Amino acid sequence: MIITCCIAFSYGNAQLADWIFSPNIKTVKFFVYGNQLEYPVLNLNSSDQLELHFDDLDNDVKSYSYTYQLCNADWTPALVSEFDYIRGFSQIHISDYQFSSYALTKYTHYQAILPDKNCVPIKSGNYILKVFINGDTSQLAFTRRFLVVDNVAAISAQILQPFNPAVSHSHQKFQFSVNTKALNVNSAFQQVKVWILQNNRWDNAMHDLQPSIATGNILQFNSDDGYVFPGGNEWRWLDLQSSFRYQSDRVQRGNYSNTSTELIMKPDGDRSATIYYYYKDFNGLFYTQTTESINLFWQTDYATVRFTFVPPGRNAFADKDIYIFGELTGYEFNDSTKMIFNPDRGVYECSLFLKQGYYNYAYVTIDKNDPQHASSFEFTEGNHLETENDYTILVYYRQLGGRTDELVGMTKLNTLTGKGN
Repeated sequence: MIITCCIAFSYGNAQLADWIFSPNIKTVKFFVYGNQLEYPVLNLNSSDQLELHFDDLDNDVKSYSYTYQLCNADWTPALVSEFDYIRGFSQIHISDYQFSSYALTKYTHYQAILPDKNCVPIKSGNYILKVFINGDTSQLAFTRRFLVVDNVAAISAQILQPFNPAVSHSHQKFQFSVNTKALNVNSAFQQVKVWILQNNRWDNAMHDLQPSIATGNILQFNSDDGYVFPGGNEWRWLDLQSSFRYQSDRVQRGNYSNTSTELIMKPDGDRSATIYYYYKDFNGLFYTQTTESINLFWQTDYATVRFTFVPPGRNAFADKDIYIFGELTGYEFNDSTKMIFNPDRGVYECSLFLKQGYYNYAYVTIDKNDPQHASSFEFTEGNHLETENDYTILVYYRQLGGRTDELVGMTKLNTLTGKGN
């Protein structure tokens, strides 16, 4: 039986782990220092650093702080004291901010370098960064995931074409092994948990994978049908790096005023039945950027961007909702990311408030009768074996009698190169 993608945790936990609670917060970016496209990961006991950036559209000064929450592999909070996983203070004030300039949209840009020397994670595992105001952790502004890894379990992996002819041209298969020699594993099926992420997404992660064979210290994950992901398609793009007055190839027209800008994108068509075509993308990510000689974080502007999707036959899907999807929407499924069908035009429409930069995005469907909110590329983008994707394998380990899931192994693979980028 094929092991397909499954929902990694309840929708409520997903909201807690990556969620913007304050409507005035925009363009949250959390990444490895110096690289906006690198997922936030720290190596345990290293000098690694992360960058946090976000905008407050209230254009005032607020007292923002942050703290860390250690979680289990499934993103439920670990039942341990913060003193067990944080060295130093449990909260750090964010003091670095700058008012926007040159921009029609007024905002305050905040940034921080993590970890602060006075607040350091000291256990490997899953973490949630919680940003809050007025020193009150119940007044959350937003949350973001990050990982702290102690790479002691070696992982050997490869990506193959599935054997099953039903998915051999649309899906991508894994087989891999984990060497647990450096761990005290008495029962691999109880102590070891393995997760696989596609393009750093948690909404469709495979989880709690069981080894096919356990021989000594080697756990083999190589069943005949394997561990199979829908390949998806290369992501669509929107280039907003230049002045909004310069309309890039994806912009149909602009509406300009002295206080705001609206950009109407060219309509996007259904790609589910088209032939696969490779082009370089960033696998659903975006980065803040400008071609002008200004600061990319606090001198760039915002625009309301209107997206249009043309369904087959210009008819609404009878049993599916469509969402615009990617890091630009925080991978969230809510009213602000849901596309509304316009029966007069026979299209789906949605507007997003976006900062200057370069954006990847896709259109996904969710079955209205699916309580798990499982998203699909099948009816809007298509799935292809050849699609370039990044995958991350995560190995968690819990000591006998332990209270947390330690992240003891991590490796990245790319479908084109067979290794991490």
